[in-house]
Amino acid sequence: MSEHYYTRDPKVKSQRQTLSAELRGKTLRFTTDAGVFSKGGVDFGSRLLLESFVMPEVSGDVLDVGCGYGPIGLTIAASYPERQIQMVDVNERAIALSKENAAENLLENVDVYSSDALLAVKESDFAVILTNPPIRAGKETVFAFYESSFSKLKPGGELWVVIQKKQGAPSSAKKLEETFGNVTAVAKRKGYFILKAIKN
Repeated sequence: MSEHYYTRDPKVKSQRQTLSAELRGKTLRFTTDAGVFSKGGVDFGSRLLLESFVMPEVSGDVLDVGCGYGPIGLTIAASYPERQIQMVDVNERAIALSKENAAENLLENVDVYSSDALLAVKESDFAVILTNPPIRAGKETVFAFYESSFSKLKPGGELWVVIQKKQGAPSSAKKLEETFGNVTAVAKRKGYFILKAIKN
């Protein structure tokens, strides 16, 4: 799995399955497939991010980067129907699944499209950017993403990141501090960190 999901066109044979997950008190149905991240169920890190997340008071859209089949972005869309949620991924199979899952869960406040990190993201006034970053794409890729996230947020906007300690949470926290001038570890559990940085 790990070598496939951060590619534009996964070659691994399709193995679609449908599952239900209770997230933020809502039951959502997701179709997953081989070649996308955490195809067997919503991973612990994404669950912890969703449990920890508090929407800031600043108005604006929410961006889910590396959305996979949609658990983070679609849960936020269900939780905050007044917000527009943009969801991007480099993986075309993931994009198709997220669109399908948005329809399955009757969520109309979402816009799912293909983007390599934030390259295809046009707006630069997001209230929130959420990500479970593709650590295996390399530290340079992830750090560049933090920098481009800063430029895509409006003043008062927030970047929320889930990352494991063993996959570089301390260095990510340091980079966020350098980029944003602040970083908070909102939650720590089972080696996972939820990091929040605010654009002041």
